[in-house]
Amino acid sequence: MLTREIDATAVQCLLAAAVAAPSIHNTQPWRFGLDPGTRSVEVRADPRRRLPMTDPDLRAQHLSVGAAVFNLRVAAANLGWEPVVRLLPAADDPGLLARVRLAGPVECGPSSLRHLYEAVERRHTSRMPFTGRPVPEPIVTEMISAVRAEGAHLEVPDIVGTRRLLRLTRAGEARNASHPGRTAEVRGRLTAPGRDTGYGIPVTAVGALDASGRIPMRDFTGRLPVPHLPALHFERHAQVALLWTAWDRREDWLRAGQALQRVLLTATEHGVRTSMLHQAMEWTDLRAATGGPRQRCCPQLLIRFGYGPEGGRTPRAAAHVTTQHAPDPGRRPPAV
Repeated sequence: MLTREIDATAVQCLLAAAVAAPSIHNTQPWRFGLDPGTRSVEVRADPRRRLPMTDPDLRAQHLSVGAAVFNLRVAAANLGWEPVVRLLPAADDPGLLARVRLAGPVECGPSSLRHLYEAVERRHTSRMPFTGRPVPEPIVTEMISAVRAEGAHLEVPDIVGTRRLLRLTRAGEARNASHPGRTAEVRGRLTAPGRDTGYGIPVTAVGALDASGRIPMRDFTGRLPVPHLPALHFERHAQVALLWTAWDRREDWLRAGQALQRVLLTATEHGVRTSMLHQAMEWTDLRAATGGPRQRCCPQLLIRFGYGPEGGRTPRAAAHVTTQHAPDPGRRPPAV
């Protein structure tokens, strides 16, 4: 079987999948470059899209880029390539976070990612109430296995553990709300109707707050004079999952981002909605507390999941690429 050529249609398919990944406050902090000589897509961090107050160590940025890398892998497999990933491939180029080589042809089988491709477009964060109907154990087990396949861990706690994690998340939300710099940074990510820049979160997609206060959904708008959804009653017993890694290095953040996207797509395949609760992870002490007493547990994200309405779409910046007509070893691939 011959390996297909990297034509313009294939490149656009790859990039469309990559930018469909979730990112913190929809910053989309990635740039892509195509190196035809090595048949590789290079993924870089975009320094213009960082959040200095919310994400000073760039951990959440790496999670976001990791999610985009996983979508690249899924799209590559769907096009018939075997995606070979190297994280942080150049020690002298810290902005280069990953290189995805399009080898091939891809092998079909249980380990193939092709079956997740249709879920890439359908996955949206749902900030609305869920029904409270529990997700069946076989699906939860599959979600846990999806994360483990990427070298990370997913813990689904009992009711007591869930309440503890939600309490810590609520504390993070309260701190953020009382911090002028962080509040301004979050509000700066909102986009008004008719002013879609391809980045940020439209006011119409911010979702509602929980009238009971049990589920600490992020309040993007606060007292801003913008349309607010009325507070709604969320599910009484939430289902959450803590995504964590054994180490807390840059490559672990990138692996956690890939694990995040794999579990989100797995949930989407089964009609399960998801939203991310990141507030506690934005404070060093609260983040450490979410891991509990275990050693070598580095919490990365709390995921809320269940059944309910589909999440609203958030904008994506258009991705374009310019390929080199002839490989030049002394020249870096163009960023897009």
